[in-house]
Amino acid sequence: MSMEGMQSDFKVEYMIETTGFRLIQSMRWYGPSDAVSLQDIRQAGCSHVVTALHQVPVGALWEKRDVEERKNQIEAAGMFWTVVESLPVHEEIKMQTGDWKGHLERYKKSIENLAICGIKVITYNFMPVLDWLRTDIHYKLESGAEALMFDWVDYGVFDLYLLGRKEAHKDYSSEDLASFAQRYERMDAEKQANLYRNMLLGLPGSDESFTPGKVNRLLKQYDKMDAQTLKKHLFEFLQEVIPVAEKTGAVLAIHPDDPPYPVLGLPRVMSGAKDIEDLISTIPSPSNGLCFCTGSYGARADNDLVEMIQRWGDRIYFFHLRNTRRLPGRRTFYEADHLDGDTDMQAVMGEIVHLMQTEKRNIPMRPDHGHRILDDLDKKSYPGYSAIGRLKGLAELRGLEMGIHYELSRKR
Repeated sequence: MSMEGMQSDFKVEYMIETTGFRLIQSMRWYGPSDAVSLQDIRQAGCSHVVTALHQVPVGALWEKRDVEERKNQIEAAGMFWTVVESLPVHEEIKMQTGDWKGHLERYKKSIENLAICGIKVITYNFMPVLDWLRTDIHYKLESGAEALMFDWVDYGVFDLYLLGRKEAHKDYSSEDLASFAQRYERMDAEKQANLYRNMLLGLPGSDESFTPGKVNRLLKQYDKMDAQTLKKHLFEFLQEVIPVAEKTGAVLAIHPDDPPYPVLGLPRVMSGAKDIEDLISTIPSPSNGLCFCTGSYGARADNDLVEMIQRWGDRIYFFHLRNTRRLPGRRTFYEADHLDGDTDMQAVMGEIVHLMQTEKRNIPMRPDHGHRILDDLDKKSYPGYSAIGRLKGLAELRGLEMGIHYELSRKR
């Protein structure tokens, strides 16, 4: 080996010895039916898998045997399962109607079963009806890659003309309404059908056929609920389940709203710094934590991600690292490359590295919402979860983290 090669090896060893704590590399897996296999995820360089019991209906108990079966499946592929994404919260808990107390007891028991099996980071969200919302899942970039996009005008077309939500016009300005009308007049039947289909992908069980009438009935459940009431229900939910998490050594990590502002007349409770402050101050237990998604928070210009990590880093138990690019026009953005967008990912990663060294802990991370590139373009996968696009994002993020660690080791 050349002297140059020996020096290079020494630098890597020195870096590993002196910087200590690292992000735990993982990818999300939707189970055996996922087009991206466990083998694919391992070949991408991941040591961990983020998954859930997607076959279990929302509100049903996660049985210990089913958790163990999924865990064993992942370990047989040479990886580990330590983060659940997600243990879904039933709508009746959010609304405190129907059998919400029964759902609450099953949620507590599911936490216990997960913790018994060693899976103790439990991600969830408190978004009503929809887990996420995008108007275009095949947004063409200049390179030919495809990204996810939220276009404010297309969203308005869906709300007013395709869904026909009652009194939806009250949520928009006259300028908005004029833009929506112009776009709708130019939109042919195929584009309307694609938009309608894309907008409903965030509904649990989206393989079902959702008519405008059925969707409007779901939305109507929240007609008389504002953000303050929904947030109150969130805190009351946590007051019940956090003691279970504390007892079992588990932590709950709430995912932010996606997109991080009100949609379709639905209230939002986890979109920015004030929401995090309310959450942590109301439920101060260390078991009450965050899934910090740089894409969701970063879609809003008023969210300072570095400052948010500095303030609440001790409560961040899981990172989603992705980037968005906001476009001219109200609330329009697309998923950018992981290192290119409105979020300064180098500054964010620097703060994450500092957090891990300060707290002396490794934190799970997954690259979120990869582009469809190369062979991904010829395969069907869950929107945002193609194999090669996420591998590219993981490689970029891993390289960025390694570079920051190396610079720290040089300074030392």
